[in-house]
Amino acid sequence: MQTSIVILSMVAGTAFLMWVGELITEKGIGNGISLLIFIGIISKLPSDFISTFKLVSIGELSVITVLIFGLVMLAIIAFVVALQEGERKIPVQYAKRVVGRKMYGGQSTHIPIKVLMAGVIPVIFASSLLALPQTLSLFSQGGVVQWIEKYLTPAGSVGVWVYTILNVLLIVFFTYFYTAVQFNTVEYSKNLQQNGGFIPGIRPGRPTGDYLNKVVNRIVFVGGLSLAILASLPIFLSKIFDMNINFGGTAIIIVVGVALETVKQIESQMLMRHYKGFLK
Repeated sequence: MQTSIVILSMVAGTAFLMWVGELITEKGIGNGISLLIFIGIISKLPSDFISTFKLVSIGELSVITVLIFGLVMLAIIAFVVALQEGERKIPVQYAKRVVGRKMYGGQSTHIPIKVLMAGVIPVIFASSLLALPQTLSLFSQGGVVQWIEKYLTPAGSVGVWVYTILNVLLIVFFTYFYTAVQFNTVEYSKNLQQNGGFIPGIRPGRPTGDYLNKVVNRIVFVGGLSLAILASLPIFLSKIFDMNINFGGTAIIIVVGVALETVKQIESQMLMRHYKGFLK
């Protein structure tokens, strides 16, 4: 009975948060669900600061270690911002065509291909798969549990390397997979050819698709490897600085991404209101 009450309470609370998030999206600025996740992540920062201050005051942590860790965190945030904003612009030219007495086309544009097109989805998929053996170990006994704890958890001296390598490989794989689903180079090249567009120096049709596929594969490799490094950083930082780090690389990406998106939404709202009032 108690288990049913707990499950119902969690489901009802989640539904309520989704409703609040939709209201924020509808009547506020930015994505409401993302803002709620953002608030949930940064709400843990004051307690982390207080615990770090207590460790420094009793002498278990040195001030120099905390300062170096702060500088490392600033460098990680700057790297995440560059990763979120980074994109490759492929130039596209549209051919001119005359319809009746009017001329259409002829303009130049570009295809923006973001470095981190998949976002945090690969990290979520990879962490979910790596958490599956640990969940199964709860229902097992004997040597199976010991083997999982030794090789498939980041707690042990051997498991931290195996877990990290598997995490990096899975993140890179899911980055390629999700990008291929989201950005179909064959369909994109067909639509480009049908609308009279072409990439300068590349023939329309299949050569355009091959060129886009090559460019996307190079960019996705950089994005996936960077995402894997960010997801694995908390494990290594906790070992290097001998600190209990509660956040993950996914949390940093979510916080930075939501902050950048919210700033863009506020700027667009200010510009829209300004121009609307000017035209009146």
